[in-house]
Amino acid sequence: MHVFLGANNIVSPLGFTTAANFSAISSGKSAVTEHHFPFSDHSFYCSKIDRDQLNSHFSKRNEKSSFTFLEKMCVLSIQEVLAQSNIDLADKNNLLMISTTKGNIDVLEHAYAELPAGREYLSEIAKSIADVFHCANTPLVVSNACISGLLAMIIAKRFIENNRYQNIIVCGADLVSEFTLSGFRSFSALSDEVCKPFDAARKGINLGEAAASILLSAQPLSKLIVSGGASANDANHISGPSRTGDGLFQAIAHTLTEANKKTVDFICAHGTATEYNDEMESVAFSRHNLQHLPVNSLKGYYGHTLGAAGVLESIIALESLKQNTLIASAGFETQGTTHLDHVIRQTTKLELQSCLKTASGFGGCNAAAIFEKIL
Repeated sequence: MHVFLGANNIVSPLGFTTAANFSAISSGKSAVTEHHFPFSDHSFYCSKIDRDQLNSHFSKRNEKSSFTFLEKMCVLSIQEVLAQSNIDLADKNNLLMISTTKGNIDVLEHAYAELPAGREYLSEIAKSIADVFHCANTPLVVSNACISGLLAMIIAKRFIENNRYQNIIVCGADLVSEFTLSGFRSFSALSDEVCKPFDAARKGINLGEAAASILLSAQPLSKLIVSGGASANDANHISGPSRTGDGLFQAIAHTLTEANKKTVDFICAHGTATEYNDEMESVAFSRHNLQHLPVNSLKGYYGHTLGAAGVLESIIALESLKQNTLIASAGFETQGTTHLDHVIRQTTKLELQSCLKTASGFGGCNAAAIFEKIL
């Protein structure tokens, strides 16, 4: 059976709709800018959602309960998917899934004196959002480093294929916080400028924040399907990727087999702009003889949005398929990996039918999925 990809939404610094986001990156606009934070004398390049703007949007809901900023992001994103699709989460055939790596991490920074203790727990995020939408089923939370969003979509696909649910909304979200910025700085992984995935001069990542939601369904809601998806863990290192790309190679292998494909039209890669991640991905792609395909990373537009990245970047990849548009890999100028032949330099129109989306994360986790148009 096919699992269809339906309504979606992106809430990011580039806009609060998918259309606004795709338009912005199609024109080359990046959300990554220099920011200063009270906890550090150093500035950071990252992407942050305007608090006043999002709070203004959220206030229109007239909610009586208190919510964290992350929860507000999620609610606004999920709300838009529900409005587009007329899906009712109060129906037991429907499920909500949340993907995040750090959740309400700002609660630990004492940002919400009015909230009861325990709101930092991921289960409490799910409960808070479930109450808003009167969910019949307890939402599931997927938190597996930076593959969380894509992995949640793969799990949702399997649930639908096994007739567990008819419709599943996956919402991925994460914040830029003192914890995440300090943590990545301790690894010397942050770039002091806008990141340059796959480029010879890449220095590291930028962090970003976003909420992105997408509907997966057993119903033919669109001409787009997820035809394959898999995850694999190479257990290489707590933070460093496998030099031979073993985990990603296995995830791609299983995904291609499930989708009954040997190749695709383009790859939307993880592309963090760190030295070892980008090289590892290039090795994994070449081991499948995919190194000649057009490849992009979206991190130069959004930064690394952690648990939101897999969902957000999948939505952009789907828009690329719908609009037959290859999005340039922002920041790329000079080839900086050993096995990639075609990192996309300019946004161009091209007839497209299929895409491979990949993600990798700490602890050796990797995921891959294939999205396709059907006739």
